[in-house]
Amino acid sequence: MDTNSMSYKTKNFLMFAGVTTFVFVAVVIAPFVYGLYLTLTSWDGVSLNKPFVGLANYSATFADTAYWQAMGRTMIYTLIAVVLVNIVAFILAFLVTSGVKGQNFFRAGFFVPNLIGGIVLGYVWKFVFNRAFVAVGEALSVGALKTSWLSTPKGAMLCLIIVAVWQYAGYMMLIYVAGFMSVSNDVIEAAKIDGCTNMQTIVHISVPLMVSSFVQCLFLTLTRCFMVYDVNLSLTKGEPFNSSVMAAMHVYNQAFTYKNFGTGQAEALILFVVCAVVGMAQVYIGKKAEVSA
Repeated sequence: MDTNSMSYKTKNFLMFAGVTTFVFVAVVIAPFVYGLYLTLTSWDGVSLNKPFVGLANYSATFADTAYWQAMGRTMIYTLIAVVLVNIVAFILAFLVTSGVKGQNFFRAGFFVPNLIGGIVLGYVWKFVFNRAFVAVGEALSVGALKTSWLSTPKGAMLCLIIVAVWQYAGYMMLIYVAGFMSVSNDVIEAAKIDGCTNMQTIVHISVPLMVSSFVQCLFLTLTRCFMVYDVNLSLTKGEPFNSSVMAAMHVYNQAFTYKNFGTGQAEALILFVVCAVVGMAQVYIGKKAEVSA
């Protein structure tokens, strides 16, 4: 049998990757192409007719002030959450790789919040902010805790950021743990022999050798925070006064609440492009830093 023939290669491809390719096309490619088509229609999500409107949905998107306000809030939320998540995750990773007693138990404990679904997580923290913190504030006469943080626009945003850090830090910690463990002990010992302090060793030795871990964690937190919806829905529902509506929630409301599927799909496409551009730019810059290191 000619192993270089097209039929042989096709049979092997279908045998080993045929099912996976079919699923990928059916679940990812086909819905994406169909979504592009919907951006050119004024479909309400119910009727059989999908009137063609050309680029009208994109014009409506650029004129939608609420959408761009939601996008701005999403960028602010993402920027703050990404920084805090990675700082906390890095510190936790350092602590659980420093030889502290029971470090494996702490690793598992810090990772657990990532296993809780976003909807459940939002309701749990909603109870904490509305009831637990308020009860503590009243008992201890702490003014900042006497009223729910979810009742004010800035407080609601702060709550979303706190929950994001609590949820994602444990998962990112594991990636940083792998980064710390990949740094050779010989290099660390050589640095200490040369007189480096623990902080100097971390800054000048460990961090440059862990650039790949930073790239992965930043990419994951960026994409997750940009597309946040479940916690946004269960924790704040966009309240108060729609001040905590993120981009993904606005897109959902546009499509499924207001029945403007075409406009909602156009807004979702723009959100996807923004997220992809930011993510790829971060990976490109991170990879350059990795090569330099």
